Amino acid sequence: MEEVQGTGRKDAAPCLEEMLPDSLRHSFVASLANGCLYVGSRRDLPFCRHSVCCHDGFEAAAAIRDMVTQGGGQLETALLAIVLEARLHGRDFQHLERVRTALCQARRTNTTVARELDMLFPQLYATDEHDDFPLRAEELVMRRLRYYDSLYLELGRRGAALIPDGCGVLTTCFPEHSFFLSLAFARQQGRRFTVYAMETRPYLQGAHLTAPALAELGYDHCLITDNMAAGLIAAGKIGVYMTASDLATPQRWVVNKIGTLSSALCCRMYNVPYYAFSVGLDSRYGSLEDFKVEYRDPEEVKSCQGLATSTARVRALYPAFDIIPPDFVSGIVTAEGII
Repeated sequence: MEEVQGTGRKDAAPCLEEMLPDSLRHSFVASLANGCLYVGSRRDLPFCRHSVCCHDGFEAAAAIRDMVTQGGGQLETALLAIVLEARLHGRDFQHLERVRTALCQARRTNTTVARELDMLFPQLYATDEHDDFPLRAEELVMRRLRYYDSLYLELGRRGAALIPDGCGVLTTCFPEHSFFLSLAFARQQGRRFTVYAMETRPYLQGAHLTAPALAELGYDHCLITDNMAAGLIAAGKIGVYMTASDLATPQRWVVNKIGTLSSALCCRMYNVPYYAFSVGLDSRYGSLEDFKVEYRDPEEVKSCQGLATSTARVRALYPAFDIIPPDFVSGIVTAEGII
């Protein structure tokens, strides 16, 4: 992979784009140009805006694994990677299946990519051998991306109804499209609120992505450290807690960034509702008690912004996700309603 200045796509619904920060617009998230897939690098925001150039689907999978992008960006990158591979290798389904496996395994906790490719590949197999296969692959992918645009808007409308006027809204990590659209619709409806964004160690997505996006869009906000949430909840400053979800089930189990569980526990203690957004519930899990949490390099816990915060002899641990049981989840916001 090589890092280059990003290029963009201009096919998004204008109303959607206008309500989102630059970091969530199609032109930055992922785009195809010059025979490459450009993936907007969230790792260096807000100080540097650039994209990583992926020459094939395996490099796109590496970009996902290396945290160049996450969440909705991961999904968009994976789908466009299939278009790129269709252009490079045509109907070589053995090769496409290898790419599919790499994309699905890049970050296994977020199962949206796997579910989406499970739906896409039968449609690719069903294409007529006389069709323009790369063009057909692109049509199928663009249809799915337009579907997700409409899905985010619907989730945003439902989420807006959960934000009381004059309340504090707590969030963790980078809550993605649906959260920002919820804020946009709530503001359009005349409601006032303050968003409290936790910095989210060790990658600092809250500090690097969420808080600057809130400032960009003109929302009243406060960046807080991860250990401040409980005190704010106890003081009555938080009216609702809202996050994205890397995985959610119909039984209201939620998997999200580490730190989500501790805030959900505090919210339950002080009767503050916790809602998670989901673009698609994973019915393969009846319970998440046996779910295998992803553990990342513990050395990442011993530094911040590239500076060491402890010594080489210190041992660390980095479970990347929390599993939140149904008892601590007030509801999961889906396109069909609040679960």
